[in-house]
Amino acid sequence: MKIAFIGLGNMGAPMATNLAKAGHEVTGYDAAGVTVDGITPAQSAAEAAQTADVVITMLPNGAILRKVADEVIPAMPAGAILLDCSTVDVDSARAVADQALAAGLGALDAPVSGGIGGAAAGTLTFMVGGTEDAFNTAKPLFDIMGQKAVHCGPSGNGQAAKICNNMILGVTMIATCEAFALADKLGLDRQAMFDVVSTSSGASWSINAYCPAPGVGPQSPADNGYKPGFAADLMLKDLRLSQQAAASADADTPMGQLAEALYQSFVETEGGSGQDFSAMLPRFSGRSRG
Repeated sequence: MKIAFIGLGNMGAPMATNLAKAGHEVTGYDAAGVTVDGITPAQSAAEAAQTADVVITMLPNGAILRKVADEVIPAMPAGAILLDCSTVDVDSARAVADQALAAGLGALDAPVSGGIGGAAAGTLTFMVGGTEDAFNTAKPLFDIMGQKAVHCGPSGNGQAAKICNNMILGVTMIATCEAFALADKLGLDRQAMFDVVSTSSGASWSINAYCPAPGVGPQSPADNGYKPGFAADLMLKDLRLSQQAAASADADTPMGQLAEALYQSFVETEGGSGQDFSAMLPRFSGRSRG
C-alpha cells in the first residue's frame, strides 16, 4: 500500500519504520521537521496524503487532529482511509470520522497500548472504532505495527476503549504504589509483598508486569530510575480525557476523578513531570498520613 504517516515522534517514527520495512511505500510528515530513514519526506501533511491509500496520524491531542484532518481530507483520494492512532477525546475522534465519511473516505480511530517499546518492536495493541470494511482493509497494517487489533464498534469507540482502559491503569497503579508504601511502613519485605500479591486476589498488570518497586518482579522503569516507559504526564492526559468523557456521558467515576487529581498534583507541583507514572511509589513512600 501507499501510506502517508503524519506525526513522526517517539511513537510514530518506529511505527512508520516498521511499515516501510514490511515493504509498504511510506511518505512521512512531521510539523517539527523530523525525518526518518526509509520514509520519504513530504513538505506538508496534504502533500503526503495526495496519493495515499491510507493516511495514518499519530498526534498529541484532538485540536491538532482536527487541524490536520482539515488539511489532509481534501487532499486524499476517494476511497482512501484516514487511520488515526492518536489518543484524543471521543468527540474529536467522532467529528473527524464524520468529516472523512462525508468526503467519501473511510475512517478509523485506533489508539494504541504498548508504549515506545511496543511501537519499536511491533507489539502494540490497537483499539479500533469505525466500519468493519475499513477495519478489514487496515488489518494487515495493524498486524505489522502490533500484536493485536480489536474492533470495538463504530467511530469513537476505539478512543472510548483506550480511555476506559487507562483509567483502570491509573487507578490500579496508584493503589499498587499505596500498598507498597504501606507494606514498607509495616515492615513487610517488598519481595514477599510481590510474591503474595502477584499470585493472589490483588494481582494486576500494574504489579505483575510493571511493578513500581525497584528490583522486584520483571524489569520495569522502576529499575531504571523511573525513566519513562509511560510518562506520568501522559497518564495525566489520559485521565483528563476519561473525566472529560465521563462528564459528557454523565457517568459517575469517583476513582477516576481522584486518580486524575493525584496525577495532576504529582506532575504539576511535586516534580513528577518527566518521570514514569509508576514513580508514584517514591511519592507515597515519602509522605505521611497527615
